[in-house]
Amino acid sequence: MRVSLAAIGRMKAGPERELVDRYLQRFGATGGPVGLDYAGLSEFPESRGAQAEMRKREEAARLAATLPEGAASIVLDERGRTLSSEEFARAIADLRDGGRRGLGILIGGPDGHDPALRQRADLVLALGRMTFPHQIARILLAEQLYRAVTILSGHPYHRV
Repeated sequence: MRVSLAAIGRMKAGPERELVDRYLQRFGATGGPVGLDYAGLSEFPESRGAQAEMRKREEAARLAATLPEGAASIVLDERGRTLSSEEFARAIADLRDGGRRGLGILIGGPDGHDPALRQRADLVLALGRMTFPHQIARILLAEQLYRAVTILSGHPYHRV
């Protein structure tokens, strides 16, 4: 299954970007044997719409356009489910094993996601009940993707 990320907002060069890149490189280098191929990251500028609902609709259209036909989607949202690392790995494996050829993980802008995008998602995921800056959320997501691969492959990176 080809896994791609799409995000509203661009990360600037710096240590946070380097850490995200490092975990995504690890994910890409180790995911193949468990059927997960890293397809890349798409970044889009925030909408300039006048109202939050308009901005969310415009941003949702950009994010949804990155999903290949028939791809599953995971939407990061503070109102989503909180999962353990093992549960996250299993959720990805279940999508893969269910025959999904693609998976898009979608990160919204400061206003959040359009309700229609959340409703069509296969999983609405919260990284926790706290609010994180985009840079931290991306670091956490990238690390958890790498951790999911290590869990699925039985690698000792993930210890309980």
